Amino acid sequence: MMKHIYTSLDIGSDTIKIVVCELYQNKLNLLASSSYKSSGIKKGLITDVTLAEKSIRGAINEVEDMLGIKIKRVITSIPSFNAEYSVIKGSIRINNEDNCVTSKDVINVLESSLKGRESNVREMVTVLPIDFNIDSRAFIKNPKGMHADILSSRAVLVTVPKKNVYSVISLLENMGIEVVDISLNNIGNLYSFNNKNFEHQIGAIIDIGSDITDISLYNKSILVKSSIVNMGGKNIDNDISYMYKLDDKTATKLKLKFALAHKKNASVNDTIEVKNVTDEYIKINQFELSEIVMSRLEEILNEAKKEINLLTSKKIDYIIITGGASNMQGFEYIVNDVFGESANIGNVKMLGIRDNRYSACIGNIIYFISKLKLKDKNYTMINDDDASNMTMLSSRKISTSDSMLGKIFGFFFSE
Repeated sequence: MMKHIYTSLDIGSDTIKIVVCELYQNKLNLLASSSYKSSGIKKGLITDVTLAEKSIRGAINEVEDMLGIKIKRVITSIPSFNAEYSVIKGSIRINNEDNCVTSKDVINVLESSLKGRESNVREMVTVLPIDFNIDSRAFIKNPKGMHADILSSRAVLVTVPKKNVYSVISLLENMGIEVVDISLNNIGNLYSFNNKNFEHQIGAIIDIGSDITDISLYNKSILVKSSIVNMGGKNIDNDISYMYKLDDKTATKLKLKFALAHKKNASVNDTIEVKNVTDEYIKINQFELSEIVMSRLEEILNEAKKEINLLTSKKIDYIIITGGASNMQGFEYIVNDVFGESANIGNVKMLGIRDNRYSACIGNIIYFISKLKLKDKNYTMINDDDASNMTMLSSRKISTSDSMLGKIFGFFFSE
């Protein structure tokens, strides 16, 4: 029996995240995960190929050690800088004997909507179906199995500059890793937190990264717009470093291990002693440190709030905040101060990985599986021998810790 195993890679400026999951009885289960310090990557873009490759290899090696197999195929995120979202329409005639819509017809009608949209400077990331029309019946989510003469579709075409895609894929393929699909983290985040209510609502997801904060707008569970605030967790580290004259490593450690996101429950009497850059030992109390963190987080969220208002004038039904900073103790008080009750912190529910740093990584697997279901395709990223080896080692290993693009997009569109 085929094991349905999927690997997702998130190449971040601060950390490389990788998760390996198995789909079993329609439930996604974590097999292994790794978060590895990254180098050579800034604002999601690869700035030093050698350092970036070393970081990615380090993350992959950790997961391979857990599973006892080699990671040979991945879904990977690509930078969302200058992403564009266009509504596209397609239409085909159903030609089979009983005029019954098949998965092949669904793929064909989506393909038809792409005609004439080739670009020398932009590359397609994905096509997000909105709905389908069957003859005179409109707003159908899944037309497969229905009878029709004409099948029409509405979808959102997501494109980015070619360099966003080719830099990532070239690096991975030079490492001997096949990229079977690409996605944006704001697509993954939606699929990680999605629920049926979103199908009738307008909402936003704020993803606080290391260098940047992504703000994405969704209409009826479809990504329609996005923007970026050029601030993230690294700015908090820099503030702490500047205020106390600390090196970057110590500042980051203080943020993660001692600070609270809000001063409300911080203690003046709780102190920690550290050495600054002049080799002096200084005492830092939790309250003052948390005030520094709180000030920057408020600024980031207020800027994100402004961006949401620029993206749409319509009423927002939900706001979800994710990213590493959202894991900080007391973060809910910051959210309430800035947004009131209209926003919530994301909640990654997968057993063994309840950490919002992984939300997009997990969601991109869920999105990939949804495309497989659309095509009625059976697929796994490991072969039978690897599956057998992984099964034997799982009890002691599994842990939580043509053209280049033709191969990728062919997987989605071709049979």
